[in-house]
Amino acid sequence: MAEMWERFSYYGMRALLIFYLTQHWLFSDGSASLIYGTYTSLVYITPVLGGYLADKYLGQRKAVLFGAIMLTCGHGLMAFEGTGGQDDPALNIFWLALSFIIVGSGFLKANISVIVGQLYSLTDARRDGAYTIFYMGINVGAAIGTIVAGYLGQTYGWKYGFGAAGIGMLLGLLVFVWKTSLLLGRGESPDPARLKRKIAGLLNLEWTLYLLSLLSVGGIWMLVQMQGAVGSLLLGSGIILLGYVIYEAMTKLSPHERDRIFAVVFLIALQPLFWGLFEQAGSSLNLFTDRYVDRMGVPASVFQSLNPIYIVLLGPVFAGLWVFLAKRGLEPSTPAKFGLGIVQLGLGFLVLVVGPIWWASMRRPRSCLFF
Repeated sequence: MAEMWERFSYYGMRALLIFYLTQHWLFSDGSASLIYGTYTSLVYITPVLGGYLADKYLGQRKAVLFGAIMLTCGHGLMAFEGTGGQDDPALNIFWLALSFIIVGSGFLKANISVIVGQLYSLTDARRDGAYTIFYMGINVGAAIGTIVAGYLGQTYGWKYGFGAAGIGMLLGLLVFVWKTSLLLGRGESPDPARLKRKIAGLLNLEWTLYLLSLLSVGGIWMLVQMQGAVGSLLLGSGIILLGYVIYEAMTKLSPHERDRIFAVVFLIALQPLFWGLFEQAGSSLNLFTDRYVDRMGVPASVFQSLNPIYIVLLGPVFAGLWVFLAKRGLEPSTPAKFGLGIVQLGLGFLVLVVGPIWWASMRRPRSCLFF
């Protein structure tokens, strides 16, 4: 439930973001897409740091709680829309809102799924089922969030859509606090005594980490306005991280473990391609839907709900299909499934190419069709 409401807020805000940038703040399509890409890139990279701090110091529960508070603040700030245009001082509040959401996602996104795994042993048969429930919660929240926030934002005003996303995040925070006892003590700090030690005789380590994370919002505030620098930063960070993983695998792991790590690295290397195309849904495909699709009065942002709805509907079908094929020795390997996903994603974009060409040909005079 906590993750469902968090995804309600994230995808509800995401469905509106490209329109907010182009129609309210009056950025060009290119600039708006760069801002959108910078935002989503930072949302996906900050969990590396958030996960590290949780594993080494805070524990997952405290990291998720702190991230949820930051996200609630960020989504609340999104409701301050000002008068619009790039000369509006309220634009700085918008950058600040994105920064809070990015830092909050760094703490929550990586750690809440880890807590699910910690509730079960590696051999517990319920483990996969638990993650299936968790994954369904993610997509139920994403579907409802895009419908509610998207409709309110494009029908009644931006602040109503972003306000709905903020309320969703607040509900997620309250659910997590209310039902913490169900975690059965999982996700706690690996060294609680260390968190209580004073740093330079002032704050203890735990509050020092919170303070530093809060101060990092200022750095993120600058980064989201420097889209070109973020691309270079992420590329460099990715190369360093990949080099570190390979070095550790080569020097500290057994041959069997090393081969597994290399297999994982190969699969991870495919992720930027997939997600780079997938995230067009919230930017270029959103604009395409708004401008070129007969929506029959439905706000374009609401169409963002189709992806999670199909996942909820087809997830059980594919789960059953894999079991059916596995019993007959026909189930594709994990890399093959990755490949099928990328191929089908590419075919989806080809449909977007063929569709307009076909439509344009149908609208030509008949005498021109043969040409």
